[in-house]
Amino acid sequence: MAQGAKQWRSLARLGALLATFSFPTAGAAKSDASKVITIVALGDSLTAGYGLSRQQAYPALVAEKMRAAGYEFEVVNAGSSGDTTGGGLRRLPAILRAHKKIDIFILELGINDAFRGVPIDQVRANLQAIIDQVRARHPTAAIVVAGMQLPDLSSDDYVGAFGGIFGALAEKNHATLIPYLLEGVGGNPELNQWDRVHPNAAGQRVLAENVWRVLEPLLRKTTTTPPAHVD
Repeated sequence: MAQGAKQWRSLARLGALLATFSFPTAGAAKSDASKVITIVALGDSLTAGYGLSRQQAYPALVAEKMRAAGYEFEVVNAGSSGDTTGGGLRRLPAILRAHKKIDIFILELGINDAFRGVPIDQVRANLQAIIDQVRARHPTAAIVVAGMQLPDLSSDDYVGAFGGIFGALAEKNHATLIPYLLEGVGGNPELNQWDRVHPNAAGQRVLAENVWRVLEPLLRKTTTTPPAHVD
């Protein structure tokens, strides 16, 4: 238990450190505006691609998959390292104003709140407020909620309650759930950077696959005609 508590404190300090880093929003190329599928990914360092180039982060890798499949698209990486649900909520209005149309909105936030011990009710309320604002401005947007989990470092109820936020939020809002964004990556030193928290380039490729599994069916629903395959 003492070792677990020490690990927990180390994660909390790391989370606080990451709050000092941020990356600007970036988007992928687009063509005919009437056919473009616009995807916005709001997130923290996992979305921003902390320690890597922006092109190595999962939003850019998803964009590559969309290009290969023949979609016309814009993928916006609205990730900011160290961000919390509260920070994402504050950044959101400007992001929404910047885009006349959002077809799919990926919400990946919460783990930095957990590192800081933000109350579960507040995390849930912030995430719900983000979804509410997206739907108020873009009523037809499909919402994708990226699930997160905490390492089971203690018997504290916070760990289980945190992990349960995302599935419940997706169900309540009829959103699509990525059960665990870091599936296959979390805890694997070969797929993480030196800190064993942030995915390396290979780990980001696994994240892109985790996202693509739930994103591809949404893309088929979003488009009225199948894309032209690009070799």
